[in-house]
Amino acid sequence: MQIHEAAENYLECILMLSRKNGQVRSIDIANYLGVTKPTVSYTMKQFRENGYIDVDAHGCITLSLKALPIAERTYERHVVIAKMLMALGVQETTAYADACKIEHDISDESFACIKAYCAQKTEG
Repeated sequence: MQIHEAAENYLECILMLSRKNGQVRSIDIANYLGVTKPTVSYTMKQFRENGYIDVDAHGCITLSLKALPIAERTYERHVVIAKMLMALGVQETTAYADACKIEHDISDESFACIKAYCAQKTEG
Protein backbone atom coordinates (compact mmCIF):
# COMPACT_ATOMS: atom_id res chain seq x y z
CA MET A 1 0.00 0.00 0.00
CA GLN A 2 1.44 3.31 -1.05
CA ILE A 3 0.67 6.25 1.22
CA HIS A 4 -0.80 9.20 -0.64
CA GLU A 5 -2.29 12.50 0.50
CA ALA A 6 -5.63 11.07 1.63
CA ALA A 7 -3.95 8.31 3.62
CA GLU A 8 -1.56 10.83 5.21
CA ASN A 9 -4.59 12.89 6.25
CA TYR A 10 -6.19 9.86 7.89
CA LEU A 11 -3.00 8.93 9.75
CA GLU A 12 -2.47 12.53 10.86
CA CYS A 13 -6.09 12.65 12.03
CA ILE A 14 -5.68 9.49 14.10
CA LEU A 15 -2.54 10.94 15.69
CA MET A 16 -4.18 14.26 16.53
CA LEU A 17 -7.36 12.67 17.89
CA SER A 18 -5.40 10.18 20.00
CA ARG A 19 -3.37 13.02 21.51
CA LYS A 20 -6.51 15.04 22.18
CA ASN A 21 -8.94 12.32 23.31
CA GLY A 22 -6.74 9.39 24.28
CA GLN A 23 -8.71 7.00 22.09
CA VAL A 24 -9.96 7.08 18.53
CA ARG A 25 -12.95 5.39 16.94
CA SER A 26 -14.08 5.39 13.32
CA ILE A 27 -16.89 7.83 14.07
CA ASP A 28 -14.36 10.31 15.49
CA ILE A 29 -12.37 10.15 12.26
CA ALA A 30 -15.51 10.52 10.14
CA ASN A 31 -16.63 13.57 12.12
CA TYR A 32 -13.18 15.19 12.05
CA LEU A 33 -12.56 14.66 8.34
CA GLY A 34 -16.17 15.24 7.27
CA VAL A 35 -16.49 11.88 5.53
CA THR A 36 -18.97 9.04 5.92
CA LYS A 37 -18.47 6.22 8.39
CA PRO A 38 -18.49 3.60 5.59
CA THR A 39 -15.64 5.48 3.91
CA VAL A 40 -13.67 5.45 7.17
CA SER A 41 -14.48 1.75 7.71
CA TYR A 42 -13.16 0.88 4.26
CA THR A 43 -9.99 2.90 4.79
CA MET A 44 -9.40 1.45 8.27
CA LYS A 45 -9.78 -2.07 6.83
CA GLN A 46 -7.08 -1.25 4.26
CA PHE A 47 -4.85 0.24 6.94
CA ARG A 48 -5.34 -2.75 9.23
CA GLU A 49 -4.59 -5.25 6.46
CA ASN A 50 -1.42 -3.35 5.56
CA GLY A 51 -0.18 -3.01 9.13
CA TYR A 52 -0.75 0.73 9.62
CA ILE A 53 -3.25 0.51 12.47
CA ASP A 54 -4.41 -1.80 15.20
CA VAL A 55 -8.03 -2.02 16.31
CA ASP A 56 -8.90 -3.42 19.74
CA ALA A 57 -12.01 -5.36 20.74
CA HIS A 58 -13.79 -2.09 21.61
CA GLY A 59 -13.15 -0.55 18.19
CA CYS A 60 -10.41 1.79 19.38
CA ILE A 61 -7.86 2.55 16.67
CA THR A 62 -4.15 3.03 17.31
CA LEU A 63 -1.34 3.75 14.90
CA SER A 64 1.21 0.99 14.39
CA LEU A 65 4.94 1.57 14.60
CA LYS A 66 4.90 1.53 10.79
CA ALA A 67 2.36 4.39 10.61
CA LEU A 68 3.51 6.57 13.50
CA PRO A 69 6.49 8.17 11.70
CA ILE A 70 4.27 9.01 8.71
CA ALA A 71 1.63 10.61 10.93
CA GLU A 72 4.20 12.54 12.96
CA ARG A 73 5.98 13.79 9.83
CA THR A 74 2.71 14.97 8.29
CA TYR A 75 1.59 16.63 11.52
CA GLU A 76 4.92 18.41 11.99
CA ARG A 77 4.77 19.76 8.44
CA HIS A 78 1.20 20.92 9.01
CA VAL A 79 2.04 22.82 12.18
CA VAL A 80 5.31 24.38 10.98
CA ILE A 81 3.86 25.52 7.65
CA ALA A 82 0.75 26.93 9.33
CA LYS A 83 2.85 28.86 11.85
CA MET A 84 5.01 30.23 9.05
CA LEU A 85 1.95 31.38 7.13
CA MET A 86 0.48 33.03 10.23
CA ALA A 87 3.81 34.80 10.84
CA LEU A 88 3.45 36.21 7.33
CA GLY A 89 0.01 37.58 8.24
CA VAL A 90 -2.29 34.83 7.02
CA GLN A 91 -5.36 34.30 9.23
CA GLU A 92 -5.17 31.15 11.37
CA THR A 93 -8.05 29.30 9.71
CA THR A 94 -6.66 29.95 6.26
CA ALA A 95 -3.11 29.13 7.35
CA TYR A 96 -4.10 25.69 8.68
CA ALA A 97 -6.24 24.94 5.61
CA ASP A 98 -3.42 25.93 3.26
CA ALA A 99 -0.84 24.04 5.31
CA CYS A 100 -2.94 20.89 4.92
CA LYS A 101 -2.57 21.21 1.15
CA ILE A 102 1.11 22.17 1.14
CA GLU A 103 2.32 19.55 3.64
CA HIS A 104 1.88 16.71 1.15
CA ASP A 105 3.68 18.24 -1.80
CA ILE A 106 6.58 20.22 -0.36
CA SER A 107 10.02 18.68 -0.80
CA ASP A 108 12.05 17.53 2.19
CA GLU A 109 14.68 20.15 1.31
CA SER A 110 12.22 23.04 1.20
CA PHE A 111 10.52 21.93 4.41
CA ALA A 112 13.86 21.61 6.22
CA CYS A 113 14.75 25.16 5.18
CA ILE A 114 11.36 26.52 6.29
CA LYS A 115 11.67 24.71 9.61
CA ALA A 116 15.19 26.01 10.17
CA TYR A 117 14.14 29.55 9.23
CA CYS A 118 11.15 29.46 11.60
CA ALA A 119 13.32 28.09 14.41
CA GLN A 120 15.87 30.84 13.81
CA LYS A 121 13.14 33.51 13.91
CA THR A 122 11.73 32.24 17.21
CA GLU A 123 15.19 32.09 18.80
CA GLY A 124 16.27 35.57 17.79
